[in-house]
Amino acid sequence: QVQLVESGGGLVQAGGSLRLSCAASGRTDSTFVMGWFRQAPGKERVFVARITRNGGSTYYADSVKGRFTISRDNAKNTVYLQMNSLKPEDTAVYYCAASSRVTFDIQRNYDYWGQGTQVTVSS
Repeated sequence: QVQLVESGGGLVQAGGSLRLSCAASGRTDSTFVMGWFRQAPGKERVFVARITRNGGSTYYADSVKGRFTISRDNAKNTVYLQMNSLKPEDTAVYYCAASSRVTFDIQRNYDYWGQGTQVTVSS
């Protein structure tokens, strides 16, 4: 089992920045790929970004490319999502997820999920 705990969410004005963190514990050898997803009010949860264990491969949704950066510190078992130039449409609950397999944006391929952290961007 892997436990994931997100932090860093909050309220920010449009154009501002936030950094989300996701701390993993338990069988972290099962976290080959770590990802971030988000769910806006009344919408389905969608993929945001993902990173492989060594950080050598990242992948982003088109909607965040160039504004968000995913990174990880394996010594701390933590993955980060640096979010810059935030827009009101980035408002959502952000979820961290982990997968033991090579995967990109397919939610069903992620085995473990955090509880989510709220990000609200005001206009």
